[in-house]
Amino acid sequence: MKVIICGAGQVGSGIARQLSNEHNDVTVIDNSPALIQQIADSLDVRTVVGYASHPDVLERAGAREADMIIAVTFADEVNMVACQVAHSLFNVPTKIARIRAQSYLRPVWQDLFTRDHMPIDVIISPELEVGRAVMRRLKMPGALEAIPFGDGHITFLGIALEDDCPVVNTPLRQLTDLFPDLTAVVTGIQRGDRLFVPDSGDQMMVGDIAYVVSDTTQTRRVLSLFGHEEKAARRVVIVGAGNIGRHVAQELETEHTKVKVKIIEADKATAVIAADELSRTVVLHGNALDEEVLREAGADSAETLIALTNDDKVNILSSVMAKQLGCGRAIALINNRSYANLMGPMDIDAFVNPRATTVSTVLRHVRRGRIRGVSSVQDGKAEVIEAEALATSTLVGRPLRDADLPNGMRIGAILRGTRVIVPRGDTEVHAGDRVVIFALADEVSHVERMFRVSIEFF
Repeated sequence: MKVIICGAGQVGSGIARQLSNEHNDVTVIDNSPALIQQIADSLDVRTVVGYASHPDVLERAGAREADMIIAVTFADEVNMVACQVAHSLFNVPTKIARIRAQSYLRPVWQDLFTRDHMPIDVIISPELEVGRAVMRRLKMPGALEAIPFGDGHITFLGIALEDDCPVVNTPLRQLTDLFPDLTAVVTGIQRGDRLFVPDSGDQMMVGDIAYVVSDTTQTRRVLSLFGHEEKAARRVVIVGAGNIGRHVAQELETEHTKVKVKIIEADKATAVIAADELSRTVVLHGNALDEEVLREAGADSAETLIALTNDDKVNILSSVMAKQLGCGRAIALINNRSYANLMGPMDIDAFVNPRATTVSTVLRHVRRGRIRGVSSVQDGKAEVIEAEALATSTLVGRPLRDADLPNGMRIGAILRGTRVIVPRGDTEVHAGDRVVIFALADEVSHVERMFRVSIEFF
């Protein structure tokens, strides 16, 4: 696939790395020579210095032959115009744009991005994506990840295994014997720097992160079995009243009327905007790195603090301070992926990476075959993929034990109508089933081939 990526920032470089590693023909455009040089030095991609919305720059990048353009520059308007030019002058089939300003995305303006006006096929809103990720973590305390698949019938969980986890040092095959009615499958384990797909004889250990695919109705039970019985938060402190912070506060006001929310915002003008927009949330103007401000916001007695500023260091330090004061749980927004390794040592319970959520959204539309959903795991080391099985799929019509799946892949669940099925050796996939698969990066192309539409389909 020939892909043009507009923007060489963290999101653009992350998408370029993922797609180039999969041997796609990738070209990156940015008007910063320094960023372009960094990309050229680290990735096997073509690069162009220039403004992504200029026709001559897009032509130099190969827009006439491109299959897709992904516009993720810092400016919404550049992203929109780049897609418009790619459509009008070069007839690029698929156009994806990141748009951060919520004004463009209001329902009243929903016709703006239609083919007759500004033809953008996929709109990515990092604020909305991150807000949804935060809300999922609030709804499932104890989970590092909580990502829905299968129209919400299936949930992919990331769970940290701590000293009080009752299922450590137990072969996975015994879990099936102990809990035969549990509709959940351990599909992956992160142990130190190693991410692997376990077999039935493997054991989980304290310090591991287990990746589990579960029937959504059983997620609470799964978390309990893995040693997490944290209660849902009733008092929440949000650090940062920017777009994401206000979105999360509004969601809490709407969906969780019994939750008491306070926001700490360092910028007075932003604090005033938040106070005007929010009805039940208490907005405090102050520095979240000031212990007295944290106490005034009630961080010492809150169940959860969510740090959502645009400064990673503020998010990390305010989370650490809140936990030391007595806050039950801390969730931090972290843009720099290298900081993710600090989560455990600094006692931060979960983090949200805007770049990772955006990359996952893009991959959903890049993947070939009947792919319904994608989520990137551990910065691209693996993916969780939901795919629809066609009659021509190699999985359909025979027991899974005969499917000869590679070691780096594990089927976590099968959705048939609204019924969630745990895959066993004698399970057969039917045409029309939706299959949720955990696959290491090297096996993603194998998943695509299994679910690609073959000529026999027609």
